[in-house]
Amino acid sequence: MVSIVFGLATAICFAAGSLAASRAVKLIGAYSTVAWAMLIGLTATIPLVLIAGIPTGLTGTNSIWWAVSGLGNVTGLLLGASAFRFGKVGVVAPIIATEGAIAATIAAILGESIAPLAAFVLLVIVGGVVLASIGKDPAPIPNERPGRAAILATIGAVAFGIALYATGNLSDELPIAWLLLPARSVGVVALFIPLLLLKKLKITKMAAPFLVLLGFVEILGFTCYAIGAQYGVAVTAVLASQFAPIAAIMAYLLFQEKLGRVQIVGVTTIVAGVVALILI
Repeated sequence: MVSIVFGLATAICFAAGSLAASRAVKLIGAYSTVAWAMLIGLTATIPLVLIAGIPTGLTGTNSIWWAVSGLGNVTGLLLGASAFRFGKVGVVAPIIATEGAIAATIAAILGESIAPLAAFVLLVIVGGVVLASIGKDPAPIPNERPGRAAILATIGAVAFGIALYATGNLSDELPIAWLLLPARSVGVVALFIPLLLLKKLKITKMAAPFLVLLGFVEILGFTCYAIGAQYGVAVTAVLASQFAPIAAIMAYLLFQEKLGRVQIVGVTTIVAGVVALILI
């Protein structure tokens, strides 16, 4: 029951984050969106880090994984945010949701050969991405470029997958607060501060609420996933991946973002493929 509750909570948080990011990037751009979200996230994370204290596990190889986790997350966020500038939530979110499948694939490649069934499912997911990106759109949004959005989202999912794999190597060594810290630190140092110094950091009154929401739900979602995974990784992961259809439905209800039949087939294929790969 705990894994179900926290898995669903993770999905809701990540869906909210997708919706917030899709609105913010259209107002201030991807770089400023991620920069502000990371600053807000770091502000919320620092008290948790201070409470947890300095861990003993942040040495040697773990420090490298810690850095990879931060770089991967920020890169994924930038690419994902950029994808939302050119594509609908209903298309971009499901592609980004393949991050868990990518992390599992990386683990399999580094640990053992991929099972034939898993390899087949990966091909099915790729097919779903293609369908979602080339399907006819019944109601295009301004500046929509589905192909570019799909490419950015796919590369972003790979970056997230690498970050997830790196985080997985640290999950038994570091407190949750310290797992949250690297991405926020990298985001502030590599994005927020340079943009501020170059006077290219943007913010508007309309974007501010979306940035605050994005900053907090990213942390809350990750925390919920970490707690749920302690009681059942498979159940938590499957439910967490459902943030994609939840985000698509909410985008339709809130922003009237409609998908074509081929796009819906592609999105459904992606979601089903991710669930199947997690359960294999």
